[in-house]
Amino acid sequence: MEHLYAPWRYDYVSEEKIEGCVFCHIGKNLEDEKLQVLFSDEYCYVVMNKFPYSPGHMMVIPFFHTDKIEELDENTWQAMSKRVRQGVKLLKEIMPCEGVNIGMNLGKAAGAGIEQHVHYHMLPRWLGDTNFISSIGGIRVYPASFEEIFNKLKLNAPKYFL
Repeated sequence: MEHLYAPWRYDYVSEEKIEGCVFCHIGKNLEDEKLQVLFSDEYCYVVMNKFPYSPGHMMVIPFFHTDKIEELDENTWQAMSKRVRQGVKLLKEIMPCEGVNIGMNLGKAAGAGIEQHVHYHMLPRWLGDTNFISSIGGIRVYPASFEEIFNKLKLNAPKYFL
């Protein structure tokens, strides 16, 4: 039997679980470094995805708790859109990635992992970043430390999120 070691997953199985909406919890604890918030304004915040599809995967999350984008007021929607645009620029210039997927999964049927609180995803992409191990083994290989990526993006975030 072959073994794939992923020591960073120990935190997932051993850490205290958050009661209620995880995004509302993060929004109330923006200064907690372990939550990896990159930026916040009065309407939303930008945070690293704790379970990323690719290194550098970020999300833009409104403070307003809803599962329906049609319930967001215009100022919140505009602020989120602005932060997505700025986040894409940050990823392209600092990672640097060759492309970025952006989007929302609204509802469980659409693939939302946390369906009760709307949020945008920004996923940096590179040519050839899907390889045989994902296709054959159903395993993702991340070529970088998540902590190093967070620190690099956090250091540069102030000049992008103006």
